Amino acid sequence: MNPAITANPSPERGRFITLEGIEGAGKSTHIAHLAALLAASGIQVVTTREPGGSPVAERIRGLLIDRGNAGMDETAELLLMFAARAEHLAKTIRPALESGIWVLCDRFTDATYAYQGGGRGLDPARIALLESLVQGELRPDLTLLFDLPPELGLARARGRGAADRFESETLEFFEAVRAVYLERAHANPGRYRLIDAAALLPVVSAQANAEIRVFIEAQRRDRAGAITS
Repeated sequence: MNPAITANPSPERGRFITLEGIEGAGKSTHIAHLAALLAASGIQVVTTREPGGSPVAERIRGLLIDRGNAGMDETAELLLMFAARAEHLAKTIRPALESGIWVLCDRFTDATYAYQGGGRGLDPARIALLESLVQGELRPDLTLLFDLPPELGLARARGRGAADRFESETLEFFEAVRAVYLERAHANPGRYRLIDAAALLPVVSAQANAEIRVFIEAQRRDRAGAITS
């Protein structure tokens, strides 16, 4: 998912957009369409994912989703998530943003709060400590939360074939994950945009596209204002 990153002549930092949601929410389907929309708007963009997004991070991803590791310690899982994120940031996300390239990422640290915090029951303060250590001040500029009932998401995900380690979790696990996602969205309305992922695919796509268009226009207005001020 990580094409070669080339230098952008613009010194302006790229924008960081994340797509969040439980299994079966359709993030992987929509990220390609959103990247095409950005490209059609004249914006250079790279798509990536978590866990993963760089060679080392992808190998860590393999450990995390392997059903053979079903008994993995919760703290070990959390640390592996942030180890993968550190590599991802160093090799993919930061170089792109610093070159003026926009980044579309399928999941980021909000997923850690939702899955390891909500699903696994780990202390959010521990997650926040690792977030600060690994990311510094870097946070997404925009987050699209593809929300749907867990039973629908799991039916979609499991209908694709063999379930991975996370897709094999219980309905109660995903209800806790969704609850944390929604809590974070309500607490951060300036960054989050809620997408009704239970709707038909064209409707979901239209919602996501509309939010990206609004964001693009806001960035252009801000840039124009900075130039004229």
